[in-house]
Amino acid sequence: MTIMITGVAGFIGFHLANQLLKRGENILGIDNLSKYYDVNLKRNRLKILDKFENFNFINVDISDHNNLETCFKGNNLTLVCHLAAQAGVRYSLENPREYIKTNLVGHANILESCRKFGVNNLVYASSSSVYGGNMKVPFAENDKVNTPISLYAATKRSDELLSYTYSHLYKINTIGLRFFTVYGPWGRPDMATWIFTKNILSNKPIKVFNHGKMRRDFTYIDDIIAGTTSVLDYLINNKINSVAKIYNIGNNNPVGLIEFINLIEESLGKKAKMSMQPLQLGDVVETYADITSIQAEFDFVPSTPLTKGIPLFIKWYREYHNL
Repeated sequence: MTIMITGVAGFIGFHLANQLLKRGENILGIDNLSKYYDVNLKRNRLKILDKFENFNFINVDISDHNNLETCFKGNNLTLVCHLAAQAGVRYSLENPREYIKTNLVGHANILESCRKFGVNNLVYASSSSVYGGNMKVPFAENDKVNTPISLYAATKRSDELLSYTYSHLYKINTIGLRFFTVYGPWGRPDMATWIFTKNILSNKPIKVFNHGKMRRDFTYIDDIIAGTTSVLDYLINNKINSVAKIYNIGNNNPVGLIEFINLIEESLGKKAKMSMQPLQLGDVVETYADITSIQAEFDFVPSTPLTKGIPLFIKWYREYHNL
């Protein structure tokens, strides 16, 4: 049996593939190596995965349904973990068509390929962004999510609805994971942890939105992978039919933006030059995951506080850039 991971050259996809390959799973990884951020970073992730004999990589764009279907043919897929997406809230303000193409058309293509080729298990990445400007915290899966405030959030919520429909109509098990601000080694260069670290080391100012009055439920990559793997194993090891569920997967401990910056400063041994900015369009003031459901059903317990995770990222960042 083979597990397909889409977006395998991405941050979460790489870590998940690496974990599953180490335990002997056959992985078919697909990715289009988008130029949204440094392709060399993606290629360096793939170099690590390529060392495993049980890894196969195909360069394909999920918005191209014909090429995508060739990845499904003859590979005896037991499960698809769909992580490929056009990421980033802010970039969606500049280039909305990329989000429609990848996050909507691409997600629909994955669902249709699962239906057509009899793959009955799909785990896919959603996002905490679907909660929009909800004032009630922590965010729970049964909260209303009908008012997304970014196109990225709207596409992710649409993916959840599409997945539910396919589960209902075609008996495909679909589980969506609403990730909360994932960070760690091999992370994305467009995210705050990387941007702040880079700018502080380069003596450049960092933009601090909403004058620092923001809170995020930062979740370390190892905790994300542990939770995701538990969900995958549940689908692989149990005969179930037509499940359509959504789970928050976060740290359940939001941290203020200034405290987050202070932790980076401490790890670097260097102070940041802060440029205070207003709240940016599409941003939310706070994210906070209620993880009661995933804890109860999958024994998920995040074990990496920010005080531990930030130094681990800084250590990797220095090594990766030979600093």
